[in-house]
Amino acid sequence: MGQTPLFDVDRLQTLIKQACSQGADGADAVYFSGTSESVSWRLGNLEDVERSENADLGLRVFVGDSSAIVSTSDMSKSSLDELTQRAIDMARNAPADPFTSLAPKEALTTKIPDLDLFDDTEKSADELKELAEETEALAMNVDGISNSEGATASTSKGYISLATSNGFAQSYNSSNFSLSLSVIAGEGTEMERDYAYSSKRHFADLQNPEEIAKEATERALKRINPRKAETCQVPVVFSTRVSRTLLGHFASAINGASIARGTSFLKDMMNKQVFADGINIVDDPHILRGPSSRPFDGEGLANESLTFIKDGVLQDWILDRTSAKQLNLQSNGRAARGTSSPPSPSSSNIYIAAGTQSPEDMISDIQNGFYVTELIGMGVNGITGDYSRGAAGFWIENGEITYPVNEITIASNLKDMYLNMQAADDLTIKYGTDSPTLLIEQMMIAGS
Repeated sequence: MGQTPLFDVDRLQTLIKQACSQGADGADAVYFSGTSESVSWRLGNLEDVERSENADLGLRVFVGDSSAIVSTSDMSKSSLDELTQRAIDMARNAPADPFTSLAPKEALTTKIPDLDLFDDTEKSADELKELAEETEALAMNVDGISNSEGATASTSKGYISLATSNGFAQSYNSSNFSLSLSVIAGEGTEMERDYAYSSKRHFADLQNPEEIAKEATERALKRINPRKAETCQVPVVFSTRVSRTLLGHFASAINGASIARGTSFLKDMMNKQVFADGINIVDDPHILRGPSSRPFDGEGLANESLTFIKDGVLQDWILDRTSAKQLNLQSNGRAARGTSSPPSPSSSNIYIAAGTQSPEDMISDIQNGFYVTELIGMGVNGITGDYSRGAAGFWIENGEITYPVNEITIASNLKDMYLNMQAADDLTIKYGTDSPTLLIEQMMIAGS
C-alpha cells in the first residue's frame, strides 16, 4: 500500500479536461507530494530536527504549436480554475515550437512494472534520533577519532502522478531512508575528516550504525599524516566513491539537449569508439528498489533498459521527445519532469558494468600511481572534455596502496581518459549513477 495522495490521478484528468474545454488543444499535468523528516545529532547532543510536507502541481497546455507551463501548491478549486486560464492565456501568447508536443496515444506505455519503490515502514523522530545517536557514539569510541561533524538519520515518502489529454494516467509511490556520519581523526594541525553514507528505498536494506561508524572512522584514520606528491604522469585509480563522477560527465555529454545544441565534446561520436574495449555502460530504470528507478518516463513513454556504450562504442543519446525531434530521432523514454519546467532528457540508474578484475589485482601491476578517494572543485569543460580537479587519496607503490596524499591536481582530457579506462569487478548500485573502481592508464599529477 502507498500513500493516500491529496490530489490523485483522477483529479489530474479532470483538470486536463477542464483545460481542453477552455481552449487548449492538449494538456498534461504532473503532481508531486511528499513528507520528510530528518534528525541530526552531534557530540552527544540533539542538533536539529526537520520535518517538511510538500504538494506541487504542474500543468502544461498546448495551443497549436505553442505551449505554456504553470505550477501551484494551492489545490483549491478557485486556484486551479485560475491556473488553467492563466496557462491557456500564456500559451496563446507564446512563440511556436514545432519540436515540443504531447506523445501520441499509440506511443504511450500501458505496461507499468512494479519496482518495489515504496516501504511503508514508519520511523518517528525519536527513532531517527536513536539511530543518529548510536552511530555517532560508536564512532567516538574509536581510538584516534577526536571530533565529529555529526550523524544524520532521515526518512521520506512521496507520491508521483502523471496524466495527459492523450489518455495516459498513472502514479506510483516512493520512499527513502538514509543514515550518514562525518568524523574527524587526529589532533591540532594533523586532523583529517571523512564520512560514510547509506541511502535505500527500504529501511531493511539500510546499512546499520555499526557499519556506518566503522566505514567513516577507518577512512578518517587512514588519512592522517598526508604527504605531498611530486608532479608526474602516472596511472590513476578512481575508487568507487569518485569513479561515478566520470560517468556523470559522460551522461551529461550524451544528453540529447546538449547534442541538439552542439555543446558536447561527444557530439560527433555516435557509433564510434568512445571508451576502451570491454567497457559497457547501461541505463536501467527498472532495477527493483533502485535509487533512480521509475516505471515510466516523464512523458508517459516506456523506458526500457538501454546500453549506451557497448564494448566501448557509443550506441545512443539520452533522449526525450523534444531533443529526439530536434535530432530527427525517436525518444528512448528518458524524459524527466518537474512541475515548473517541460520534460528534459535524463538518465535513471546509469552504471558502468563491472569488469573481471578485482581492484587489488588492478592495483598490483602499478609501480607508482595515485588512488583517488576525494575530488575537489569542478574543473571540467563539457565542450572540449578538458579535465582538471583537485584530489586527495593514497599513493600506490609497488602494487600496494601506501601513504595518504593531498593537495594535488589531476588533469587530462575525458576523451583520452575514456579510451584508456579499465573497470574493476566491484560495482554496487548505490547512487543512481554508479561505477566500479576505474583505472585510467595515465594522467598528469600536479603536486609540489
